[in-house]
Amino acid sequence: MDTGVGERSKTCARPVAAAPMPLLASPPVRVAVVGFGCRVSASEAEAMAARLHQRGLAPAGIDDAELVVVHGCAITASAEADARALTRRVARRGGAQVIASGCWAHADGAAIAAMPGVLDVLDVRDADAAVTRVLAHAGREPLAPAPVQLSRRPPLAVLPPVVDARARALLKVQDGCDYACSFCIVPQLRGRSRSLPFGAIAAHVDGLVAAGVPEIVMTGVHLGTWGRDLGERGGVAGLVQRLLPHLGATRLRLSSIDPHELDDALIDLLARERGRLCRHLHLPVQSCDDGVLTRMRRAHRTGAFVERVQRAIDRVPGLAIATDVIAGHPGEDDDAFARTHDVLAALPLAAMHVFPYSPRPGTAAASMPDAVPASTIRVRAAQLRALSQQQQRRFRAAAIGTTLDVVSHRAPDRDGVLWAMSDHDLRVRLPGDCDAFGQRLRARLHDDGEAASLVP
Repeated sequence: MDTGVGERSKTCARPVAAAPMPLLASPPVRVAVVGFGCRVSASEAEAMAARLHQRGLAPAGIDDAELVVVHGCAITASAEADARALTRRVARRGGAQVIASGCWAHADGAAIAAMPGVLDVLDVRDADAAVTRVLAHAGREPLAPAPVQLSRRPPLAVLPPVVDARARALLKVQDGCDYACSFCIVPQLRGRSRSLPFGAIAAHVDGLVAAGVPEIVMTGVHLGTWGRDLGERGGVAGLVQRLLPHLGATRLRLSSIDPHELDDALIDLLARERGRLCRHLHLPVQSCDDGVLTRMRRAHRTGAFVERVQRAIDRVPGLAIATDVIAGHPGEDDDAFARTHDVLAALPLAAMHVFPYSPRPGTAAASMPDAVPASTIRVRAAQLRALSQQQQRRFRAAAIGTTLDVVSHRAPDRDGVLWAMSDHDLRVRLPGDCDAFGQRLRARLHDDGEAASLVP
């Protein structure tokens, strides 16, 4: 997911709920942390859950928890609706209270604080303070008054990464963004771009490698701008190059970067370091019509996107490139949509993530003229999703009979099936008697495009 955000000079205020009395701490309070949205949100939710459990709270499912932390997303209306729906579900059940965190909480904190069952609203930009307040509500810390303001560029607070149930570690190295995409609310929620210093990143990687983690996924709200606020040169490619000596037998996967941030240095690294770097890129294009891209305030143009995709695929055999595309941004007429569809259809992409445009209050696009009717947006989104399905089938078919570098990323399901993820983002099914959860393996993909057998 691309979350380009813009520059703001004002201090951002956050409404919070009145400080309530803390819950009793004995026996240990049962807590569930539920994450919605992008990999950044997932990494934050996982790290928060791990920290709370380390501090003595008991992990629980949603239906058994006394505290439910809803770490929600606000990038689309549907994502925010999911978080609200879970909050209402917990309130109807009774016996539990909700603590709202993440982008959705910051986007509309006053309204969320007024929802039945909501105990507190946390600031998405201060991870340590958020954990402390949850612990306070569980009686593990004093409940201090919550700050109502943070600067536009607060220090980056990152909780230590954890190995999730899929045996992959999500490592957040950057937060915020300095861009101004018309459709995106994130600038007002996450603040300006802040980077984790290289030394801290390397220390996290060293710890994960020592723990035997087979794959690290490096994430950020705008990963491609890592280091700019620190005066670092070389961008993501420079960061990856410096991390290579730390990886050992662990492979590294990058999350989303903007098309213009895919430079030749990063392409060369992907070509040269197969086995250590996953052959997978996510380049959010959003539209392939230059007029729409101008309205979106995107930093790239269609021709440059096409050139970067073609160069990367030519240099890196088997490279999986996925993209994001928005259907129905204001000003997208029939010709603009047709150009977008045709350009994407001509490229050897592995997948597309399609987002029907929904206006977000406070964004530039929400007040733009030439809005596209909702019925037209639905039709265009369906056409793009059909194209994405074709691309996925084509990419998977090309991998049949090849030997893949896979990580068994999920424990066996009820049927004893073990699922694994290839370095180029194909999900495959391993033999049911394979006892290899959390391992990095070699597997040959069968003719059905899903089942795979292990290769010595």
